[in-house]
Amino acid sequence: MASQSAAEQRKGLLSLHGAILLFGGTALFSQLIALTALDITIIRCFIAVATFVVLFQFRHERIRLDSWRDYAIAVALGILMATHWATYFAGMQYAGVAIGVIAFYTYPLMTVLIEPLLHRQLPHGTDALMGLVGLAGLWLIAGNNGTEQNSEVIAGIITGVISALLFTARNLLYKYQFSHYSGTQAMFYQTLIGGLALIAFISDDWQQASAKDWAFLLLLGVVFTALSHSLYTTSLRYLKAKTVGLISCMQPVYSTSLAVLILADVPTWRTVLGGALVLSAAAYETLYGHKKAQS
Repeated sequence: MASQSAAEQRKGLLSLHGAILLFGGTALFSQLIALTALDITIIRCFIAVATFVVLFQFRHERIRLDSWRDYAIAVALGILMATHWATYFAGMQYAGVAIGVIAFYTYPLMTVLIEPLLHRQLPHGTDALMGLVGLAGLWLIAGNNGTEQNSEVIAGIITGVISALLFTARNLLYKYQFSHYSGTQAMFYQTLIGGLALIAFISDDWQQASAKDWAFLLLLGVVFTALSHSLYTTSLRYLKAKTVGLISCMQPVYSTSLAVLILADVPTWRTVLGGALVLSAAAYETLYGHKKAQS
């Protein structure tokens, strides 16, 4: 039993690190694909839907939901997920990969500040303090050089924070209303509904997309969306929530490192220092937030 447990833990850790690396890699596509954030999101959704359908057939997994209420919740989840993705890519197109990802990674802080309100409780004082630490990090990043560059950085931060808020809302809705479904089922409906909700806003630019753009879109939809979420779901079966949360804090590190290696997008010292503040606050909440929730 001990060896089996160790093997399962290794499988969970490998799945999780693979998922977080792929999650981090999605940031690169905001720069690699010559389309708007909205167009990328819509096409990504439909490619992921097709991939999830294949996965359902392969796993003999059920697609149907249990009730009309669950379909209504799925609609809300899909809209939140799709708008989160669109603003996530937009933030990085404005300000670059590192800043966009760091701004988005304020979502763990938002979660610990908002979730107690659902239980009619006030956040802990340390949670509020960590929120201020995260804001200080964003303020440090926003103080870049050059008026034009600074306006783009601020636009990227604002858009990234909006993406984080949408992602927080999606996570809380899923946790309290939809978690009785598998991650694959949830992502299928989110990508399907998200794509359908946004398709009316797609531009004509996608018709002129190059073969390279389509190759990147397929890679994004199949590997960096469907496969990554399947790996993430697998990890949740074998690892504690705290472990998953702490390792997930590596996502901005993976994103920034890949951007440096592939895009030569080197962050400034202000971005590195501000990012360290944001990630430290997020890591603290991931490590200690569950203890406060149980007290």
